[in-house]
Amino acid sequence: MLLSTVLGEVTTRCINFIISKCPKPQVLDVDDHLRKLLLRAQVIIDEAMGRHITNHAMLQQLDMLRDAMHRGDYILDTFRYQSHDDDSKHQVVSRHSSSLSRMNSLKGFCSSTRETQILEQLQWAYDSLNSMVVDVEGLVVFLVSYPRMYRQPYSMHLLLGNCMFGRQMEAEVVLTFLLHKQHSGAEELEVLPIVGPGKVGKSTLVSHVCHEERVRNHFSEIVFLNDHDFKDGKLSNLVEGFEKKYHNFTLNKDWRMLLVVEVIEDFNKGEWKMLYDACKRCMTNGSKIIITSRSDRIIKLGTSKPVILKLLSQEAYWYFFKTLTFGSTDPVMHPRLSCLAMEIASMLNRCLFSGAGTIGVLRNNFNISYWCRVVIFLRWFMKWHESKFSEHPSDALNQNRPTHLGRMVSTSEEIVVYNQYECSSQDEVPKIEFPSVMYGSVKPSGRFETQVLRSTIPPYYSYIFTCEIRDLKTTTAKRKRS
Repeated sequence: MLLSTVLGEVTTRCINFIISKCPKPQVLDVDDHLRKLLLRAQVIIDEAMGRHITNHAMLQQLDMLRDAMHRGDYILDTFRYQSHDDDSKHQVVSRHSSSLSRMNSLKGFCSSTRETQILEQLQWAYDSLNSMVVDVEGLVVFLVSYPRMYRQPYSMHLLLGNCMFGRQMEAEVVLTFLLHKQHSGAEELEVLPIVGPGKVGKSTLVSHVCHEERVRNHFSEIVFLNDHDFKDGKLSNLVEGFEKKYHNFTLNKDWRMLLVVEVIEDFNKGEWKMLYDACKRCMTNGSKIIITSRSDRIIKLGTSKPVILKLLSQEAYWYFFKTLTFGSTDPVMHPRLSCLAMEIASMLNRCLFSGAGTIGVLRNNFNISYWCRVVIFLRWFMKWHESKFSEHPSDALNQNRPTHLGRMVSTSEEIVVYNQYECSSQDEVPKIEFPSVMYGSVKPSGRFETQVLRSTIPPYYSYIFTCEIRDLKTTTAKRKRS
């Protein structure tokens, strides 16, 4: 027993000695391997985005691969641009009396353990992405069997600018719900609830799907209703007019109708019953209802599994922000700008609505000096808003509450957003653009309307703010007499 114990101890120490002498992986080696693996994953994702995939299991697996790719890309960029963070810090201090903050994921690392922590993060991202790439290798063979959605290849920044980023799976679920045929004996109307926070893309998702040629050919008519149609006793008049208009269509079995109902919160139980009963009397078999809301209470109204939209992850948001900001320019060739862009993206709280305007401003002023000014302004503005209102400005904007925003040219002024609304592509829109007011020198007097964003995807809405520029109210305490 003593001999066995001694031999075991000697063997263990020998193995540990051999392992300690083996060359350890270096950060640069893992960085290079992860970069090559990201290119491999990007090829698969680009090919999948350009094809009309109908298999839900395949879409789910591709979504998991996309998430792993975004995480790996985010960690790689964090490591890649950290060395330029210190250089930018000293330059910005000398020019603007400020400095760039370190990336949140690497903040607080001691110099002795920093490389070990970075190596662990890179290795984890590599292992996670590698396992996902191996899992989908078999699916690549089946991708070629699905038809292409585009006749010519697109650069990724053009493709992302003309599609719903990160919503391929949800769009296919809605499309399947609309196109599948209900059996002839069914008495209940099929209802699909779509739930998510404000400005997450619920209406855009529905409109995007409704513009599909197959959906337009499947339904004879598509009707949109919103909150305004149910206020001030309008519902009873709406139901009465609804029945008069569509009652005769029930005799035509080939006539199908899609009703899209957009509400901010949820339906009153009596209101929903009144509308649903009217729809049952007027709609033929095969007609469908989609209801969207910020409240998850509408889930109980559905006959199908709900579609739940969430905000993009920080990693996915950075990929979206970086791709559209730099366009056809390689971010690796501009590490200092990429470092600034990464901090700007982190301050926008994953808001696509706010990000679109900032992306346009950065793209039109592609120089280090201007981007430094934007970083300094946003850091001051976010800190001021948090201290005064205890929330991120995007939270108030997403809930359509009065919001106080800053101006880069004058920190003594604020932009008060009183109201938000959308205009269709046929409506006349204001000529004043909001980014020129917030980041530029444009200063209208009194209350004015300004165009925040013009969407490049269906329903091609223009988003309008009703604003006013005011001086910040500052109070100073009187000095006490000595």
